[in-house]
Amino acid sequence: MDLTYTCAPANAVTNPPRQRAPEGSCDSHFHIFGPYDRFPMSETRPYTPPPALIAHYLDMAKTLGLTRRVVVQASVYGTDNAVTMDAVAQFGQDSARAIVVVDDAASPAELRRLADEGAVGVRFNAVSGNGTPVDQLESLARRVADLGWHIQLYMKGDVLMALAPRLAQLPVPLVLDHMAGVKAADGPEGAELGAALRLLDTGRVHVKLCGYRASAAPYADLTPIARRFVAAAPERCVWGTDWPHTQFPTPAEMLDDGLLLDWLFDWVPDEATRHRILVENAAKLCGF
Repeated sequence: MDLTYTCAPANAVTNPPRQRAPEGSCDSHFHIFGPYDRFPMSETRPYTPPPALIAHYLDMAKTLGLTRRVVVQASVYGTDNAVTMDAVAQFGQDSARAIVVVDDAASPAELRRLADEGAVGVRFNAVSGNGTPVDQLESLARRVADLGWHIQLYMKGDVLMALAPRLAQLPVPLVLDHMAGVKAADGPEGAELGAALRLLDTGRVHVKLCGYRASAAPYADLTPIARRFVAAAPERCVWGTDWPHTQFPTPAEMLDDGLLLDWLFDWVPDEATRHRILVENAAKLCGF
């Protein structure tokens, strides 16, 4: 397949972190792309990533000490979840779950099949698009509530602020991707962060502490944002690599996953709290 890639591949070799993750740690956010002869991308995809295959991912995860994983359906595949569910099948449901992208066209039988195969949530991506429109939030939330699923939201902080009243009324738990899309440059007292923290105060909302998309090199402004989330709801923070890091156009800009785990250890110096974030919270949220 002749494709022109619009971003750099993940590092071929991952540098070891200063300290490996504890036993049972979960990577709560990453993607699998390809092989493209088996899993072709959507014609309406917003970008074209190089293949990011299961063996490459497992090599990275082993280096970090990650033994549980949540495969998140990426926008380049639209609502065709075949690559994501194949990955869960290859990993095995003892260690893997999926976040899928579906819309109102999905039948009850299709939703049940996805649940039986390891799906635990549905993702709305208001940044990259090519997925489920936000106006289907309420209808899909009602449909997946009986499955015990949650909804994951990838949106910028200003959009999250505007949708907050609707989100607070949904009948399912919510997970805010990429540190709720806040702009780290606004600081720990920013309005977008405040809106995200108020959602966390409902007791039904989690946040993913993979937030470099909210910042820029050298990323130092992420630390106070991450610490505010952890202080507000240590029992509802999870962490993910966001591998293979599709927003970096060149290899020189690519972040190393060992460094990302180092960041978490810097943000959360307390060992017990890190264990909650890496192991316990993810296990409860995703049913490990």
